[in-house]
Amino acid sequence: MGKQSRIANPQRRLAGSILKTGESNVWMDPAAAAKIGRAITRADVRRLIKEGSIRNGGERKPTPQRNARRQGIGSRKGAKGARNPAKESWLRIVRPQRALLSELKPKLQAKAYRKLYGLVKGGAFRSRAHITAYITDNKLIKEKK
Repeated sequence: MGKQSRIANPQRRLAGSILKTGESNVWMDPAAAAKIGRAITRADVRRLIKEGSIRNGGERKPTPQRNARRQGIGSRKGAKGARNPAKESWLRIVRPQRALLSELKPKLQAKAYRKLYGLVKGGAFRSRAHITAYITDNKLIKEKK
């Protein structure tokens, strides 16, 4: 949103209190600057808010540069290996797969669970659906007697 011109400071203060926001968050229409300047009471400012000449400017988000400054070496907590996005994405895939395996364990053949667990650990499967397809293709489910 950039810097706004500081027109009508008392009006900005009144508008901020009416809109329940800070003065810096109040947007005033530059085309209606004269009309805004003539507003001296809260009722006048309320009327301008209703007309749309004054409104809440919306929340300002920190710029990428500011966020980058906050991630410097001095701001980091934990070991170097504690920040690993690749590991997090891997865990998001592996944990549901392991949960599926533990669910299917009683239905699987004798050594199939251990084999599949190792394959999951090695990243052999893309998803839970991929595991189930592998199990059906290789007939790893116990046959009913």
